[in-house]
Amino acid sequence: MNKLQSDRRTSQERSERKRVAEAPEVAPTVPRARHGEKTGAELAEERSPAKGNMGQQNAHRTQGRARALSALDRVRKVAKEDKNAKFTALFHHITIDALDEAFFSMKKKAAAGVDKMTWWEYERDHERKLKDLHARLQRGAYRAKPSRRVLIPKPDGRQRPLGIAALEDKIVQRAVAQVLNAVYEVDFMGFSYGFRPGRSQHNALDALCVSLYTEPVNWVLDADIRGFFDAVDHEWLITFIRHRIADKRILRLIQKWLRAGVVENGRRRPTEVGTPQGATISPLLSNIYLHYVLDLWTHQWRNRHAKGAVTIVRYADDFVVGFQYCSDAEMFQRDLAARLRKFKLELHPDKTRLIEFGRFAAQNRAERGAGRPEIFTFLGFQHICSETKKGKYMVRRRTIPKRMQTTLKAIHKTLLRLRDLPAAHVGKWLGAVLRGYFAYFAVPTNMHSMGSFRDQVIRHWRHSLRRRSQKDGTTWARMRHLCVRWLPYATVQHPWPSERLRVTT
Repeated sequence: MNKLQSDRRTSQERSERKRVAEAPEVAPTVPRARHGEKTGAELAEERSPAKGNMGQQNAHRTQGRARALSALDRVRKVAKEDKNAKFTALFHHITIDALDEAFFSMKKKAAAGVDKMTWWEYERDHERKLKDLHARLQRGAYRAKPSRRVLIPKPDGRQRPLGIAALEDKIVQRAVAQVLNAVYEVDFMGFSYGFRPGRSQHNALDALCVSLYTEPVNWVLDADIRGFFDAVDHEWLITFIRHRIADKRILRLIQKWLRAGVVENGRRRPTEVGTPQGATISPLLSNIYLHYVLDLWTHQWRNRHAKGAVTIVRYADDFVVGFQYCSDAEMFQRDLAARLRKFKLELHPDKTRLIEFGRFAAQNRAERGAGRPEIFTFLGFQHICSETKKGKYMVRRRTIPKRMQTTLKAIHKTLLRLRDLPAAHVGKWLGAVLRGYFAYFAVPTNMHSMGSFRDQVIRHWRHSLRRRSQKDGTTWARMRHLCVRWLPYATVQHPWPSERLRVTT
């Protein structure tokens, strides 16, 4: 009996040694990084954790995002190869990783919607909340909340209605927009620049300037659609989207956001038309609407009806069309008004103008005794027919004076409110304001306006310092010292349009 037990024990030990020897080598387990801790690689490189990786294992998020991007690349490839393809299965791309990526790409200091939920409050337990949000999306229990409407003053004294969506609505809209962009970015026309990935306002300004230089443009139609975001027809919009999207769950989500309504002064009001300005999905929906209403039609019109050259640059609902012949410009304006009426839109009568503009505009108007060429505005700049010192044609861009005065008035009010704070604190804030202003408006040919803007900011600052007491002795010598210390000088922040456009294209 003892010998039998001994032989059995020896056989078991031999089997165990053989199993261990044949087993593959296993790497030691790396503990999961806790919330706020750095991983080994980030500690070695002495850098902060990557944005959006807090509280999750970096390898998992990277692999998940890589899989998502690979899947969207396949969608983009199909959309590019087949312009008539309809996508029936896109909803499965709205994954937890996609929602997580959308959440961490949001602005942390953005205003809260009707749910009064801020980014920081949602971030405390975001993994559980995103899983719950994803589960509600999958079983159809997700409900869109109405947008909170606020009124933003415009430079002309009117007020622009802005809709602030609830936080979870922003997350889902951002994730859906990423999926839809994979389809529509290959469809949108090259002259469309508004709210598109990799395209900015300065790209649109560069394209406009280069076309005014290189194309035979003699007439310019400066057009604006009246109340576009409030006039978008929901039925037409869904019809346009169905040309490419046949996934009923995606369409149902978009319809929920369109019909969610707005809350103003504590009262909920349904929305039958329009898309709320400020919603994450609205820029994409507006581009889809104008792609079918304006862009495709304009491209066909200039190929079929125009006798001369026609060029167009569009940013959202603001667009500029250049023509070689006046007859083309007048016919296009008439046809455009009829086209927009068909889709419940209309041109703004005060902001839409047909003017003579181009290389020979000054000479032609001088021969007729009509004076200097008119000016048109686009994306915050006045565009002026001018000449270089050698007499060559040049398009000069200048900040719209009314917009600059509005900014200066806002700075003046803030300075009066901050006058009791130390000069260093106010100077640091003013420096940030000037740097942000120069980052947009400091283009070539606009340095005179930038220098004037800086000088007026200095005067407003001195006025606020002297208001601190009746015996304040803030002299100009002291102001020069403060300005050298805190305020940047006006320098050109952008290359010439032709140079940057050559690099970007």
